[in-house]
Amino acid sequence: MIPGAPRPPRDALILAAGYGSRLRQLGSSKPLTPVAGIPLIELGMRQAAAAGVERVVVATGHEADRLEAALPAIAARAGVLLDVRRVGDWSRPNGWSVLAGAAAIEGNYLLMMADHIFSAPILAGLARTGTPGHGVTLAIDRRTDSPMVDPDDATWVRLGRDDRIVHIGKTIADYDAVDCGAFLATPELAEAIGAAIAAGRAGSLSDGMQVLADRGRAATMDIGSAWWIDVDDAPMHALAESMVARELPGIYARAGARGPAMAATAMEAAEMAAPSQAGA
Repeated sequence: MIPGAPRPPRDALILAAGYGSRLRQLGSSKPLTPVAGIPLIELGMRQAAAAGVERVVVATGHEADRLEAALPAIAARAGVLLDVRRVGDWSRPNGWSVLAGAAAIEGNYLLMMADHIFSAPILAGLARTGTPGHGVTLAIDRRTDSPMVDPDDATWVRLGRDDRIVHIGKTIADYDAVDCGAFLATPELAEAIGAAIAAGRAGSLSDGMQVLADRGRAATMDIGSAWWIDVDDAPMHALAESMVARELPGIYARAGARGPAMAATAMEAAEMAAPSQAGA
């Protein structure tokens, strides 16, 4: 670590509780869906470890038994400690998953979506930003017309002075960037989500982010030309499979020859270890 540089957070929180309906055709558990042979949740853990994280907290919900059965082996392969927090009602907005996971964390943490993949500079950059003067830092991409961005599902960001967030949401018409789905969060984020819920909002992560934005406490980190993708449907999954080995060479090199067979084995083990939660 560079002398005087902020110390990377010890913890990461990965949100993996949602239904994943748009990727359902590829598997019943979105976090266990392989991308070029490595499950999405393992990619997230390996990326967090590469950024200096020692422990990963996973917020589970849909197909929780199946996912939780697979997580210990996945965490061992990724070289991280594991803590699992199950969301009581996974049909609620994703801010409730943040509340469940953040309850297990003291201090700052990297916050990631289970279906997002990032090139190394993004999480490494967030981990080094530090948090003086703000409660959260969001990785943003100003390339709003990129083929990696699904305009029907994107969360848009309008920026103000010092590139702090003024407005964030899926329906805003005037925006400067897109939310990449990676954050350096402080305990203020969970508090802000709770404040949004208390004010009558549904409790999405964006609701909490807007509370911090209104307080002038939501900063951003421009990723520049770095690569990322939201694997939210079959076309984006196919695009990711065509690119990940090139964009994440270290992770795929360390995974070695396990390839598709490894991912299939992980999913089969989860299937045998836990009953379906289709009605959960």
